[in-house]
Amino acid sequence: MKIIIDSKNKNMIGPQVKKARVKNSLTQEQLSVRLETMAIYIDRASISKLEQQKRIVTDYELIALSKILKVSVSWLLGIEE
Repeated sequence: MKIIIDSKNKNMIGPQVKKARVKNSLTQEQLSVRLETMAIYIDRASISKLEQQKRIVTDYELIALSKILKVSVSWLLGIEE
């Protein structure tokens, strides 16, 4: 199945991930290492692309990011403040 995205942004959570990462005093590399402990393999460059909304995020990655960054999935998606 081909995914069709009408906008240039490939995800909605990028800015929120960056905000939470900075708030938790994590570098992109540190976030990558923590994700790896949960069997989610995203390198530093891909985290940069994710934060810039240039990379699609899977549901598994979304859940892992919310746990590591100590925020809800709803917050990452911009549903709640």
